[in-house]
Amino acid sequence: MNTNVQVAAPESIEAGVLVVIGFEKNGDASPLSGSAAALDGGPAAGWCAELYSTGEISGKAYEYAVLHRPPGMKAKRIALVGGGKAGSFKAPELRRLVSFAIRHFRGQAESMAFVVDSAIATPEAASAAIEGAVLGAWEQDHHKSTGKRENKIAEFTLVVPGGDAAALTAAAAHGRALAESQNFARDLVNEPGNLLPPRKLVEAAQGMAKDFGLECDVLDQDRMTQLGMGSLLGVSIGSAEPPFLIVLRYKPANPKSADHLGLVGKGVTFDTGGVSIKPADGMEKMKCDMGGAAAMLGAMRAIAQFKPSIAVTAFIPTVENMVGSRAQRPGDIVTSMAGKTIEVLNTDAEGRLILIDAITYAKQQGATHLIDAATLTGAIGVALGAVNTGIFSNNDPLCEKVLKASASEGEKMWRMPIDDEYREQLKSSYADIGNIGGRAGGACTAAMFLKEWVEDTPWAHLDIALTAYLDDQKPFTAKGATGVGVRTFTRVAMDW
Repeated sequence: MNTNVQVAAPESIEAGVLVVIGFEKNGDASPLSGSAAALDGGPAAGWCAELYSTGEISGKAYEYAVLHRPPGMKAKRIALVGGGKAGSFKAPELRRLVSFAIRHFRGQAESMAFVVDSAIATPEAASAAIEGAVLGAWEQDHHKSTGKRENKIAEFTLVVPGGDAAALTAAAAHGRALAESQNFARDLVNEPGNLLPPRKLVEAAQGMAKDFGLECDVLDQDRMTQLGMGSLLGVSIGSAEPPFLIVLRYKPANPKSADHLGLVGKGVTFDTGGVSIKPADGMEKMKCDMGGAAAMLGAMRAIAQFKPSIAVTAFIPTVENMVGSRAQRPGDIVTSMAGKTIEVLNTDAEGRLILIDAITYAKQQGATHLIDAATLTGAIGVALGAVNTGIFSNNDPLCEKVLKASASEGEKMWRMPIDDEYREQLKSSYADIGNIGGRAGGACTAAMFLKEWVEDTPWAHLDIALTAYLDDQKPFTAKGATGVGVRTFTRVAMDW
């Protein structure tokens, strides 16, 4: 899809469909955006107002109506699309609305122009609109030999009646790069385990690093054995596929801070649960158990292009968790890189076991602040559903940075407790710590387990178990991988 910005009158734009926004009624104020109202007073000849008066449109998000062949317009159609409440319509809502429009009209038109009024057409809004177009166009059907969706919007134009064309065009380029990085992460998460074992994830990381000028180092099994990463290696021994630790480094040309941000992403390319095997129902979705790794790869892809003023390094441990004669058993005791011993009470609590060795290595490599993302626990879904990502942190300023970034990017997060009492549930009679703490507070005890290795380093942990993957499509997005975290982590680095 080609994307561009035009500062022009909407009626002068040639497009298969020209989209304007209508909002919910609020007292005597017009529910139409300024551009929609202007068109309604001209070429649309009162059509939009009539839709409201007859009740065909109320302005709720994702409602729509179409006027064909409007006189005095170069566009073939005008589409009035509901934007919800005008007072709460910001960049995240615009992003989703554009995605909805792309997905809905892709079989009806080859080109779309989306009108955003000058009053709200900030660079942030321009970026969000282009992100919405690129994200909305994404599909997961590239492995199909038949039945692929061929009808797609080939040209998307963001139309602004007035404004700084150069600034808006630059913001649009930013939005495209960010959305493409998120789609890069989504493509990785959607790949099945047979096509994306750890070695293929390594190849994807190496290719991306080469394309965007990042340093890439890969620790293989021998190197990790030398470093004493027994916790990580214990997870991988049941698989014929070898494990790796991917390290991607971004170094700013003129750093403005001595801070070094470490991004740690869980990369279990397929998770059977090991000997503590998962139920068959839904196990096919365990290809998404590397959603944290994909998010960090997508973020590094964007960071390499946007060039923040702090050093950022991604640490991505990647393994398969399989069942086999050599597989780790419940009751086994492993020794982590930090020298602490772990009683493996459940082999399906494997993500935390690979993360802790990566966290220890990140600290040794000089990371002063840590953010990790992992599809870690089903318990977080019980607490928050698929709406919010759970965030745990030992450091209020860092947590606020992440929450502020997530709010700006429309990736909802909710801070969860990490009180010292949760540590009691992880006690082991045979080792320094057990890898699970029982059913109660499962997401909290998992975070507490990670904190044991983080120690005093400022750290935020994101449990993305239910937000990394959608079981059903929504009006604004396809089912499958979401790429959650890419925008937030990129914004954190840029705003540092």
